[in-house]
Amino acid sequence: MIQNPAKHSSNKLISSEDRIFVAGHRGMAGSAICRALQKNGYANLITVSREELDLKNSQAVSRWFDQQSPDVVVLAAAKVGGILANNNYPADFLLDNIKIQNNVIEQAFQKGCKRLLFLGSSCIYPKFAKQPIKEEALLTGSLEPTNEWYAIAKIAGIQLCRALKAQHGFDAVSLMPTNLYGPGDNYHTQNSHVLPAMIRRFSEAKQQKAEIVTCWGTGSPRREFLHVDDLADGCVFALEKWQPNVEESNHLNVGTGVDIEIKELAKLVACEADFSGRIEWDTSKPDGTPRKLLDVSKLKSMGWQSRISLEDGIKETIKDYQNTLNNSRQGFQQGQ
Repeated sequence: MIQNPAKHSSNKLISSEDRIFVAGHRGMAGSAICRALQKNGYANLITVSREELDLKNSQAVSRWFDQQSPDVVVLAAAKVGGILANNNYPADFLLDNIKIQNNVIEQAFQKGCKRLLFLGSSCIYPKFAKQPIKEEALLTGSLEPTNEWYAIAKIAGIQLCRALKAQHGFDAVSLMPTNLYGPGDNYHTQNSHVLPAMIRRFSEAKQQKAEIVTCWGTGSPRREFLHVDDLADGCVFALEKWQPNVEESNHLNVGTGVDIEIKELAKLVACEADFSGRIEWDTSKPDGTPRKLLDVSKLKSMGWQSRISLEDGIKETIKDYQNTLNNSRQGFQQGQ
């Protein structure tokens, strides 16, 4: 059930005077959220680097909240990675993410913050959930094994927000973005997600004049991709206008509502990277979930939808990757 539209009107749930703590501001999602907040007139942002504050340290987080007194918290900090990283570091994904979530969410509640937005992931849903996936699919089936550790941690965060709201009335909500991409992504060929890994592979192949690019899996799964600036815009929208009742779901899907076969995605990235060679598929690598498309009808009914097309977004992200590469080269040369 969606709230009465009147509750999503011009009356904003946050104000420009609020001190807004964005945890994970250096990451792809967190930095985009900071840009979107500033663009919408929220200049009173609080950020802290991991060198200054270890979010896994509960006592340090408690002291920091005492010192900074944020009014609103956006929790975008997390240990992230692709299929291989989840498979190789399961304990790290579970322990680190649960510690970060528990510490930040609990302190936001205990120190009297008026709103908290927790950023989850679409991997929380069952591997074989009915498509497109509705919010109600949470905890209705087995997870995809290739990222279950990250998913379990995220589910714990969603449920903690839900429990604090039910028991104490704490205004904590969660957004579930689909696969993200965009400026500031991790372009590692093995530990990153499918789209940034492809951008790097095809860009390097073009530069090296390679004839073949090998991609993982069969290429048959279908995925939905959301530009991180669209996610950030959706986060601001939710912070300002979405306040579900206790009996309603406190997590909301964010996506485009459109998916693409991985084989077609590879062709699109190859085209935008100006690679004209051959694409081969390493079927010894896992595919992951066969299809993952979010039902975004709830958020759309409130008046929000994504704006950036996949073609435009990939084109921009390839430029970001090239800029990142050029900057790192310049830094290396200056350091010699």
